[in-house]
Amino acid sequence: MPSPTMFASFAEARLDDLAQAKVVVFGASEASPYRQGVRSHSADAPAALRKAAGRFAGSLGQFDFDLGATMFPNKDDRRGCLDIGDVPTNPWDSEGNRQRITSATRTILQAGAVPVVLGGDDSVPIPVLAGFEGRKITVLQVDAHVDWADEILGNPLGYGSTMRRAAEYPWVEHMVQVGIRGLGSGESWQHDDARRWGSRIISSYEYHDAGPDAVLSGIEPGADVFLSIDCDGIDPAVLPAVNMPTPGGLTYEDMIRILRGVSAKARICGLALVEYVPDRDDHHQSSGVVAARIATVAAGLVLAQSA
Repeated sequence: MPSPTMFASFAEARLDDLAQAKVVVFGASEASPYRQGVRSHSADAPAALRKAAGRFAGSLGQFDFDLGATMFPNKDDRRGCLDIGDVPTNPWDSEGNRQRITSATRTILQAGAVPVVLGGDDSVPIPVLAGFEGRKITVLQVDAHVDWADEILGNPLGYGSTMRRAAEYPWVEHMVQVGIRGLGSGESWQHDDARRWGSRIISSYEYHDAGPDAVLSGIEPGADVFLSIDCDGIDPAVLPAVNMPTPGGLTYEDMIRILRGVSAKARICGLALVEYVPDRDDHHQSSGVVAARIATVAAGLVLAQSA
């Protein structure tokens, strides 16, 4: 039987034993903090997201209208969905954090599985994407912010530089950024740099005018798409427990339409879900449940594409 302490009651596994793996979850509390020795504001998120997913894990044998299928028709068979626990991280050891996150990602990919990473702050996707070296991927970022700063507080690898660093990886061929709005996305030259590189920036307003097609038109058929989902890309009326809440954004239904649209047109090759802040959630874990549902639906779509 799957362990109830694992994400969505996925089967418990070790990184060195991923036989038959299709989706592998691991947590990463932090990668490159701006203040050495200070824990990430999302350091407790992996454990909180597992707890939140436990609220609906027992129902995954029922038909899921978000997924359009039953994720686990056999209650004892998690269909290759594994949880290997957390990669050890230390706010004093940014370089070590990045190495361990990249190594775990690479091992999962070498096993033929899709990594689903529970952050942690938005510096976590940088080393996750490093693990995709040698593969051609498209990055789809959901975020209120463009994250194209070159360096902040002397740190070029922090959560404000995520997409600039991603764009420097030769294996990242395309980038779509959706949900951008409000303040906090840096000076205009950063957005100019992103567009000059070739990133397709879709503001929240543009998305609501055009719908999922605004995103999907920027994704090549059959592409391998890595999903970098910052929880502040989602409307704080839906998911308020984030570090930088910004009015407006995508709804839960918007997220599901995007995920299903990507899966129908291309291939989900990985996901990093970041910037959920458990300390700002309510006692029902309402934000955590929304975030955990997004990750679970993405995992279900990976199962469908591997069938």
